[in-house]
Amino acid sequence: METYANALLYAIPFFIGLVLFEIGYGHFIKKQMHKPMDTISSLSSGLTNIIKDSLGLVLIIVSYPFLLEHLAVFEIEATWLVYVIAFICIDFASYWNHRLSHKINFFWNQHVIHHSSEEFNLACALRQSISNLLGYFSILLIPAAFLGVPHEVIAPLAPIHLFAQFWYHTKHFGKLGFLEYIIVTPSQHRVHHAINKEYIDKNLAAIFCIWDRAFGTFQEELDDVPPVYGVLKPVNTWNPILINFQHIWRLIKDAWLTNNWLDKLKIWFMPTGWRPKDVAEKFPITIIEDPYSQKKYDLNPSKALIYWSIFQLITTTILMLFMFYNYSNIDTPNLLFYGLIIFLGIYGYTSLMDNSKTSLLAETLFCGLGIYIILTTNDWFGLSEFISFGSYLMLIYFIISIIGTLYFTSKLFKKQDVVVSS
Repeated sequence: METYANALLYAIPFFIGLVLFEIGYGHFIKKQMHKPMDTISSLSSGLTNIIKDSLGLVLIIVSYPFLLEHLAVFEIEATWLVYVIAFICIDFASYWNHRLSHKINFFWNQHVIHHSSEEFNLACALRQSISNLLGYFSILLIPAAFLGVPHEVIAPLAPIHLFAQFWYHTKHFGKLGFLEYIIVTPSQHRVHHAINKEYIDKNLAAIFCIWDRAFGTFQEELDDVPPVYGVLKPVNTWNPILINFQHIWRLIKDAWLTNNWLDKLKIWFMPTGWRPKDVAEKFPITIIEDPYSQKKYDLNPSKALIYWSIFQLITTTILMLFMFYNYSNIDTPNLLFYGLIIFLGIYGYTSLMDNSKTSLLAETLFCGLGIYIILTTNDWFGLSEFISFGSYLMLIYFIISIIGTLYFTSKLFKKQDVVVSS
């Protein structure tokens, strides 16, 4: 995990830099693909994902070394050809994992966050899950284990394979000629993120589009069918933590409410979107039928709230980068506590973006725990070793943060009082 945290110290600024470049380029050509709150939500989602992954918050069903030990027929060394074979095996496994996430109710919950943005841009690529708490991906790497591909080859290739999927989340590229027959391109991935009936559940491959062409899930981007992005059941929130668990909460409620005991079990393994008949009739859920009439989620935020949200995102990113920088010097309980504090902060300011009163509660917990750490340790997880007045900076930040949240929530309460009284 420490190695992964160190890698993120370089990867995060690189990805954020590319997002900023895309925003700047869109502004320059007067064709902006970003909306402030959507992009803040996407980047915040990325923060929650990498914190969760860096802390190892997952239950591994079976590990790749275990499969390698019991299934390997051959014993091979790590040559360049083995790396190529391993990368193909990872990509093959990724296709089937992706297909599973789109086709089965239970697994859709771990992927819905990635599709939840109603925009399509590089920030959208960073909408990654924190609800994938079961580690089963190694099972899909059985072909690699059978061939005897060493774990030392698989381990570094897995994050490289993931990072390589970042670039094609953009609308600034058209079709790429002969590459359309070899790799996944922006055009193909725009299709994948679209909710048009022609595009749903298509183009599931990660790097090589041969899997889609071979297994019947390929769809070219059509000139007369412009992609509309999002999910058929709009999430209607900027809070990435809520988005991560919306679908599973619907499944839990449906399983509880149905009178059919078989359906209580079946709902988890049925195709995505399936609901027990009795529950669907009593508690219908609106689904987008005509994507072109879709009204995007937008609360018309003030410029002050947009700038405040940007400030909170930047500060949270800095806090997270320090956590990774000082990772080896923070013990496991404190790393988990650090992660909890950052999660509360993200929950707080993204709830504020939603005009939700819960933002004040989350922000109070966030600032309260932060100030508690400073007062009881006279430090912020070792920050004083790098900046002598670091704990004072953090104390000032928490005070500013709670005051700012109180300011915006007080305006929200006044607005609601006006609505009620009128």
